[in-house]
Amino acid sequence: MKVDPTFWLVARSTGITAYVLVTASVLAGLVVKSRPFGSAVKTADAVDLHRALAFLGLGMLALHGVALTLDRTVHLSPVALVVPGVSSYRPLPVALGVVACELAALLVVSFPLRRRIGIRAWRRLHWASYLVFLTATVHGLTAGTDSARPWASGLYLGAVGAVAFATAWRALDRPTRIPVPERRS
Repeated sequence: MKVDPTFWLVARSTGITAYVLVTASVLAGLVVKSRPFGSAVKTADAVDLHRALAFLGLGMLALHGVALTLDRTVHLSPVALVVPGVSSYRPLPVALGVVACELAALLVVSFPLRRRIGIRAWRRLHWASYLVFLTATVHGLTAGTDSARPWASGLYLGAVGAVAFATAWRALDRPTRIPVPERRS
């Protein structure tokens, strides 16, 4: 009996697409604050793009999970998609993917709750986007069956390089502040 590879191909392609979208969302989020393009990109447009990419990435992650449960190659149960460490297929790499997905979902849900939870708490929560990116990268490298291929290695290397560069830019590019004249009594 021949196994139909359709769901396996869908799982692989949606996983890679989700990774690209998560990377692009992280980069768009960094652009919101660091503004490397000056006034050429409006803050509101960058925020909208950041949200849309995060939402689309989460949708691709959902399709990735559904395809994996329908596929007969790795035999993942629906429980393995929500409980880290339950998978019999590459337990640690799959657990990292589950954690990345759940954190990504939390971040997407936090967008409309920003005012309710407070800007300071929301910004602190958004530091988890680095953890999402890191765990998704390790998940892809260790669970992905295409990781050893040159194009996939290049994709991961390029994504890590871009996020590292954008993070460094944001950290080093402090806006210049105009000194406030002292009050004389």
